[in-house]
Amino acid sequence: MALHRLVRACPPLDPNSPYCNLLQSSHFQSTSVAAINAGDLVGSVTAYRIPDRPDTLFIWQVAVHPSVRGQGLARTMLRKLLERMTAQGIRFVETSITPGNEASWKLFTGLATEQHSDMVRSTMFEQELHFEGAHETEYLFRIGPFESANSSNT
Repeated sequence: MALHRLVRACPPLDPNSPYCNLLQSSHFQSTSVAAINAGDLVGSVTAYRIPDRPDTLFIWQVAVHPSVRGQGLARTMLRKLLERMTAQGIRFVETSITPGNEASWKLFTGLATEQHSDMVRSTMFEQELHFEGAHETEYLFRIGPFESANSSNT
C-alpha cells in the first residue's frame, strides 16, 4: 500500500491498483528500487526486463514524494538501478513519456547525457489509435547502449 500511496501522491503518474503495485513490488523487485526515509517510502523506480529483449530494461514508473523533490533522488535511484542492471547485461533503458511530463523528459534526457549515451524518441502508443483519445500519446524514449560491467573487464 505504501507504493500505491506514493504513486497517488505523484501526478501525472497513473495510479495503478494496489494489486498491481504488489505485483510490481514482488515480481519485479530485482529490477526496481525503493527509497526509504525515516521508515516511509519516499521514492520508487519500478522496472522490468522486456521479455523478448533481455538486454533492455523498461522503466515503468519513477515516483518521488513531493516532500523530497528537488534533491536528485530520482536520478540517484536510476543511477543505482542502472549500475546494478548493467552488471547483469542490461545495455538499454526504455521508458514512455507523455508530452506534458516535463520532469520525466528532463530526468531521462539528463540521464542519457550523464551516461554519454544515445537517445532515441519514437511514438509508442498514440492518443487516438491506442487510447481512443482518453490519454495523451506515450513516446518511447530509448537510452543506450551502455557498456556492461562484464564487457569492460574483457
